[in-house]
Amino acid sequence: MRKLFALLVSTSLLTAPAMAQSAWTGGDDQPANPLACDASVTPVPPGEYDGGVPTGAPDRKGKPLKVVDVPKLVGVGYFASTAQGIQEAAKETGSMTVTTDGPTKANIDEQITFIDNYITSGVDGILFAANDPVAIAPVLKRALEAGINVVGYDADAEADARQWFVNQAQPNGVAKAMIDQLASEIGEDGAFAIVTSTFTTPNQARWITEMAGYAEKCHPKLKFLETVEAQEDNILSFNQAQTLINKHGDELKGILGMTSVATPAAAEAVQQGQLCGKVSVVGLALPNAMKPYVNGDCIKSTILWSTVDLGYAAGLAMRAVADGTLKPGDTTFKAGRLGDLQVINQSQILLGAPKVFTKADINDFDF
Repeated sequence: MRKLFALLVSTSLLTAPAMAQSAWTGGDDQPANPLACDASVTPVPPGEYDGGVPTGAPDRKGKPLKVVDVPKLVGVGYFASTAQGIQEAAKETGSMTVTTDGPTKANIDEQITFIDNYITSGVDGILFAANDPVAIAPVLKRALEAGINVVGYDADAEADARQWFVNQAQPNGVAKAMIDQLASEIGEDGAFAIVTSTFTTPNQARWITEMAGYAEKCHPKLKFLETVEAQEDNILSFNQAQTLINKHGDELKGILGMTSVATPAAAEAVQQGQLCGKVSVVGLALPNAMKPYVNGDCIKSTILWSTVDLGYAAGLAMRAVADGTLKPGDTTFKAGRLGDLQVINQSQILLGAPKVFTKADINDFDF
């Protein structure tokens, strides 16, 4: 009987399916909509407007605007460059004064406090990049109820808590760029981990979900290991990348950086660990922050959009909303030097597809 039991156990172990790969962590709970594995794109009508509407807003057409810009945090290159673009838009319109102010850490409670204070002090418009789409919604709705124009960029809130959102790239477009580049660098069956800000940061959570869907569809042999949080803090991002390197050893072939802080910090961890060429870092970061690693042949690429253009488009959208020239039902938005931008997802303005910067062209960009 014992021999029979042992035989049955050994047979079941031999015939049991391999353990399933760990589910991706850090994503949201919404379904993914992966793009085609090739470069084909099917245009989609934006659909019916679902943004919010200010209550009793005064006629602001052509009048001077007092606007506050409250990004996720201040003091980092990414949001310094979006602020630069917003100021460019303000100068171009000649009728908008913008102050950038916000927390020094990516903290949603502090961000809410900043916005609440500006509602009380009185502004005509609020630009924001949300640390949490749900938590920020009530204070933005209070702004709309006070007749303030509200426009988001970089990281959205719930749609009815703002009027428009300037989307730097569609989440599935970011996912395709990230996963295609990762696979090209670590191979189709390489193992990788992710360094993100927080699991509640809306744009990053959406990107991670879309990356999981796109990888399953187009690069199914890639092996996901884990996602770690680093709060958009440089030291913590470096430490988290170093921990991943030490924890997974030779199995780790790539790190995906989901923030402009995490990506160069992970590159620094790879460089200090003398792992250039052995562990790839693929992520979203300002070209200037990645130039030392790309030019030094430690890291092959970085992915982003023009953050200056993102802020510029958001600033122009604020002026257009206040003037009534950007309104529900529009399918395009005239964005100054950027030309006509497409309206997508009911109340979003699409900046464009992300760009992969390599050694061949990274020095052509200064932001």
